[in-house]
Amino acid sequence: MDPSQETLREILRLTQENNRMLHKMRRSAFWGGILKLLLYAALLGIPLWLYITYLGPMMQEVIQTYRDIQGTGANVSAQFTDFQGMLQQFKDNFSQ
Repeated sequence: MDPSQETLREILRLTQENNRMLHKMRRSAFWGGILKLLLYAALLGIPLWLYITYLGPMMQEVIQTYRDIQGTGANVSAQFTDFQGMLQQFKDNFSQ
């Protein structure tokens, strides 16, 4: 065989090997992209789902309870003010 034929066969072999490697790299990049997409979707989706399902309603209950407590505190304060006014009237009635 002449050297040019050997060179051509070597070039053909290297080209075919390069083509196989490129196909493997493309397939690997495709599946890696899909797995990365699934991972990011899970990392963002699971906490969001947990918040909407569990934490959101619990936080609304906590906020409502806090508001109820504030309202009760305001009622107690108003009643205490009324009680002080009543005591003052009682003292005024006896002091006369």
